[in-house]
Amino acid sequence: MRGNSFLITGGAGLMGSHIADRLLAGGAAKVILLDNFVRGGMHNIEHVLQDPRVQLVRGDIRDLDLLMQLAEGIDGLFHMAALRITACAVNPREAMEVMLVGTHNVLQTVVEKKVGRLLYASSASVYGLADSFPTTEKHHPYNNRTYYGAAKIAGEGMARSYAEMYGISYVAHRYFNVYGPRMDIHGKYTEVLIRWLDRIEAGQPPLIFGDGLQTMDMISIDDVTDANMLAMESDVSDEVFNVASGTETSLLGLLQALLKITGSDLQPEFQPERSVNPVPRRLADTSKAERLLGFKAKVDVEEGLRRLLAWRNENISSKAHLN
Repeated sequence: MRGNSFLITGGAGLMGSHIADRLLAGGAAKVILLDNFVRGGMHNIEHVLQDPRVQLVRGDIRDLDLLMQLAEGIDGLFHMAALRITACAVNPREAMEVMLVGTHNVLQTVVEKKVGRLLYASSASVYGLADSFPTTEKHHPYNNRTYYGAAKIAGEGMARSYAEMYGISYVAHRYFNVYGPRMDIHGKYTEVLIRWLDRIEAGQPPLIFGDGLQTMDMISIDDVTDANMLAMESDVSDEVFNVASGTETSLLGLLQALLKITGSDLQPEFQPERSVNPVPRRLADTSKAERLLGFKAKVDVEEGLRRLLAWRNENISSKAHLN
């Protein structure tokens, strides 16, 4: 990373801002953050904006001319920009423009500006409710039932076709349930952590809709960033990787861990399930990433939650001080 220049789409988001931190710490010569601030937030990147190596650009991946301009002399491109899964369902046409046309623009830019390396952010959503667990990257994509998942599948396919047609060097990461400091509080699967913390702080019982036995494969943003750095530095190309902990955590188990670290004696309040969860189970096989990238998650759920809580408490304290 030292001495190289990078462009991060979605640079003010959860993953993008952590990538920026790591690149700067690793001696990158230039880091360009591109974000339209639909999901990203200035609070995620304020701490790096004084660094002369950082350039913040308010813009959109649908703007091909802008991408071409920003990618001049860039060594690596992290394509993290995307709409939320819920936003894709509300406005599928906009999702098509952002997720498909935008990704095509990124790929065209990589070719025309001779960007040396691309990391494409895909998602575990491509699996839908998997047929087998732990789920490997060879699992078919036909169980996905969301527009978001369909767009991520299409992005992987476009990247592969560009590798075939133009020889680009890329990998795609299928991220599972990412959480941690700067997390998206409106995320479909992980924002429950923020809701629970709000209720615990207010002395109210945290709510579980259903029996709490649905599971996720939780992975800390710190581990995700490790995986992203390893992928950018690797010579491996034209591959997709599960980025996950390889550990299955139930919703109830997650809440119990959160109650433990907050020192709360509150008990969960179970309520009828509001809607049928289309994906009641997630568990990744992570052996491929370990074998080819040397990546293995290190942060367990309890430690990851401690880091999330510390960040949240620091943010609450900062806001109170400003007010």
